[in-house]
Amino acid sequence: MGGPSVYICDGCVAACNRLLKAHQGPAADFAGWDAYTNEELLASLPPSEATLSAVRDDLRAKVAILRERGVSWAAIGEALGISRQAAWERFRFVG
Repeated sequence: MGGPSVYICDGCVAACNRLLKAHQGPAADFAGWDAYTNEELLASLPPSEATLSAVRDDLRAKVAILRERGVSWAAIGEALGISRQAAWERFRFVG
């Protein structure tokens, strides 16, 4: 398997998958957001908002670079699973 400047042999991927399968971790114990108190839910909002903001900034930066390279709104929309018009309306002011 590989990614940008990273290569992992199939044996290592298989070992990782075995470890992940064997260890369910805290996520397996997640009872759902309804189990949280109001205070816990309120405390969880700022980190969620910060994460969302960072992801939006990342997406805008990528779209700006693609547009600078002359990539069409249709191609960007297709990659995002939206129409060309929706992509243009959403990102026309980036960059």
